[in-house]
Amino acid sequence: MLPELTATEARLMGCLMEKSVTTPDQYPLTLNALTNAANQKSSREPVMSLTRIEVQRAARALAERRLIHIEENFKNGVEKYKQRLFGASSFADIRVDAPQFAIVTLLLLRGPATPGELRSRAGRLHTFTDNQAVAEAAADLIETDDPENSLLVTLPRRHGRKEAEFAHQLCGRIDPDTLVSDTAADSGTASRVAELERRIAELEAENADLRARLATR
Repeated sequence: MLPELTATEARLMGCLMEKSVTTPDQYPLTLNALTNAANQKSSREPVMSLTRIEVQRAARALAERRLIHIEENFKNGVEKYKQRLFGASSFADIRVDAPQFAIVTLLLLRGPATPGELRSRAGRLHTFTDNQAVAEAAADLIETDDPENSLLVTLPRRHGRKEAEFAHQLCGRIDPDTLVSDTAADSGTASRVAELERRIAELEAENADLRARLATR
């Protein structure tokens, strides 16, 4: 069974995963460093404003479930945090390779994304050769036979987008069938709006023409 995280817990997990790769010399993270990482203005969607107390409370809740490990220096009382949920070793609860680790990290930090977006955002986490490499790595984390326990799901392609998005299910199960109807409704609404805008443009043109005719009389 997949663990179910709150939005705050998912943000902390993503930050710990990210920093373990991008700043390994500063990992495990102190409470201050983890709070700053969670509240970054860039590469975070949505942007959060968590307090140190909120971060510490969420981190300890994760530690109680053995999803992160807390190292405490009893001399100075400083706690340091590292995640133990994802990794390539047998000690990780969910074993993933480097490309998959990067994908899950980005989805935790920024929400659903297309292969192209994941590739462009990967940065120092992993270098993907092309969008197909992203799609192949993500596909290995999608359990088609057991959707409820699938780490990732493929979302219905949204209107106006060339690629479908991937999303994680660590904050609860996502039902793609429900999203299909929502996407269809959005598409229908967009079509109606486009038609109204076209009609308004026509009426404005007719109105301008009528005014021009009246002005010449």
